[in-house]
Amino acid sequence: MDAFYGALLGYLSGSIPFGLLLTRAAGLGDVRKIGSGSIGATNVLRTGNKGLAAATVLLDAAKGAVPVLLAAEFWPGAQGIAAVAAVAGHCFTPWLKFRGGKGFATAAGVVLALAWPVMLVCAAIWAATLAASRISSVSSMTTVVLAPLVAWGLGYPGLIVPLLAIAGIVLVQHRANIGRLMKGEEPRIGGSKE
Repeated sequence: MDAFYGALLGYLSGSIPFGLLLTRAAGLGDVRKIGSGSIGATNVLRTGNKGLAAATVLLDAAKGAVPVLLAAEFWPGAQGIAAVAAVAGHCFTPWLKFRGGKGFATAAGVVLALAWPVMLVCAAIWAATLAASRISSVSSMTTVVLAPLVAWGLGYPGLIVPLLAIAGIVLVQHRANIGRLMKGEEPRIGGSKE
């Protein structure tokens, strides 16, 4: 039952569509009708409101971290399932017909709560990849794919399976980005957007 409670808490927490709620509250309309159609921070940034985008990052990370921390407190051993469920809730929220964001900020939040040393290394990987590629999706996907290896290397073998599952979810949500990358059409930061 601990795993069930952890999964339920993670999914419900992750399902809160902060990007949509914030843009609507600010009078900017439905963020799903612009850019990629995602409710995540990158798409919120396309409204031109950097403050809302920053708030979306923080809240999306928090909705991943909080259920993991609560699971650790009340259902020890259920942190991994709570983490996966939080990312799944963000990407497939029941409040928006099971469509949501791409999961990276929520994934960052759960990794921070699961093992902050892993998060520090992943943050460095993300920053280095972004600086080298200038493509946001490349840095996000590279980071989630390498996260299980980082966990293994830092002595957190129990996180490998949850992080593999999270990587799978995030990659599925980035399938359109992968298609554009294969065609050489994925926009770079600071470059022109189609």
